[in-house]
Amino acid sequence: MFVIYLTLALILGLLGVQKIRSYFIPSKYCSLPPGPPRKPIIGNLFDFPKPGSKEWEHWLKHKDLYGPISSLVTIGQTVILLNKSDAAYDLLEKRSAIYSSRPQPVFSADLAGWKRVVTLKGDANVVRTHRKFISSLMGSKNAVSNLHPQLDLGARHFLLQTLQEPNALINNIRRIIGAEILDMVYGYKVEPSGPDPLIDLADLSAQQFSNAVQIGNWAVDSIPMLKHLPSWFPGAGFQRTAQEWGRVLTSLAERPYAFALHQRSKQKDTASYVSRHLDLLNGPATPDEENLIKWTAAVIYSGGADTTVSSLSTFFLAMAKFPDVQRRAQAELDLVVGSRLPILNDRPNLPYVDALMKEVMRWHPIGPLGVAHMTTQEDEYNGYRIPKGAVLIPNIWSFAHDPEIYNEPIKFNPGRFLQHEDGVAPECDPKKFVFGFGRRICPGRFLADASLFLIISKSLAVFDIAKRVGEDGKEIDILAEFLPGIISHPSPFHIQVRPRSEHAETLIRSIEVEDPWLEGDSEILNDIQF
Repeated sequence: MFVIYLTLALILGLLGVQKIRSYFIPSKYCSLPPGPPRKPIIGNLFDFPKPGSKEWEHWLKHKDLYGPISSLVTIGQTVILLNKSDAAYDLLEKRSAIYSSRPQPVFSADLAGWKRVVTLKGDANVVRTHRKFISSLMGSKNAVSNLHPQLDLGARHFLLQTLQEPNALINNIRRIIGAEILDMVYGYKVEPSGPDPLIDLADLSAQQFSNAVQIGNWAVDSIPMLKHLPSWFPGAGFQRTAQEWGRVLTSLAERPYAFALHQRSKQKDTASYVSRHLDLLNGPATPDEENLIKWTAAVIYSGGADTTVSSLSTFFLAMAKFPDVQRRAQAELDLVVGSRLPILNDRPNLPYVDALMKEVMRWHPIGPLGVAHMTTQEDEYNGYRIPKGAVLIPNIWSFAHDPEIYNEPIKFNPGRFLQHEDGVAPECDPKKFVFGFGRRICPGRFLADASLFLIISKSLAVFDIAKRVGEDGKEIDILAEFLPGIISHPSPFHIQVRPRSEHAETLIRSIEVEDPWLEGDSEILNDIQF
């Protein structure tokens, strides 16, 4: 309550009479999309989801109450909610020239320092430069094809680790995805077992970022003047939190970059993203060049790991929950691939496995609300006013469960994406929206797509994924529950993963002989000053 009273006092004291009057003039909002009634001064400040709630469910209620596009107004900020995919496509894709900026939340962008990564950068020229660098590694199918051997090796290592530690499934997923990305970006080898400092750092940073950018989590985002409060002031604990999270973010960028530089100095660097970009420079890197390489590397490292972990966790949950789907996919693999492990070249001949992967993406999108966009100029859509500087939130979960697009959207049904014999067309490919829109579409989508297919197809080929059995001999049901956050993961769940046959186990164990996991680099990393 103290923070609320303090906030109101600051507003009344500093906004000025003219500014306050503007919040009482209803004509300002008459042409905005419909939305909940606004209170004087604070507008819809208390209509945002409570911290810890599932934001996509909160905003979905607006679709029934106000239609596919609705709005809220807080102190000096308009928020537009998009609950239909056609509205998101019309604005964020077709009009991307003016809908591709990002809001700059005070807490995450300024106080915690996340404005250093392209995810929260708004300047179009800066964004273009950062994305161009990132795309050199993974911005096209052709670029990602150069990484297929690393991805295939990573998928096989995942099989081996899961055979050895079936009860550490989520940790195995985190380790292998982190290992793939850290090797590609920095030439860093993750520890084959036990904790790894860079995997742990990426996990911590991802959790903090998810909390930092959630709309409504931080009063300072609605009342920017609160950022001037000293950290010792009552109610200003957010300042201390931001400082700590900022230090973690700095370490996320600096520590693996220092490792890459150290390896170069010892002539031990590999053909990593960092190394290749440093090689392209004419002489030593300038501070601007170094920052560009360092922070684009950091966003690949941090963003790529968490998103793919979410998708794979959802896949294993779904396979245990829907065994008929799993058996159909395995039958297709047995028919097409036989006794070997599938590879990416098999994909055109595995339509059901490919459809299963799409259904994982649709059933629970990794980012149920995507990342907010912001307009750079005034616009109009379907008779509604979209102000300059408005924040647009695409409800990806709503798009993925729209009954006008998907038949029985709650049902997990990969068959919806197959061509039917009766001529019924496949339903909408979720890749059209789960990776974002327009100039802000995820630059790592081709890498994620290839990595997911390899791990999913290989896992189905050699593992049976099932519910655990209780002491009474009955299966223990698992709930399809998901956690809130900008990247949403399944709630903790327990399943059993075991080889499908003796041949499958032999096939997995052969990986240890053919391609053993190399010694990790954490000892070298820990000795480096940065």
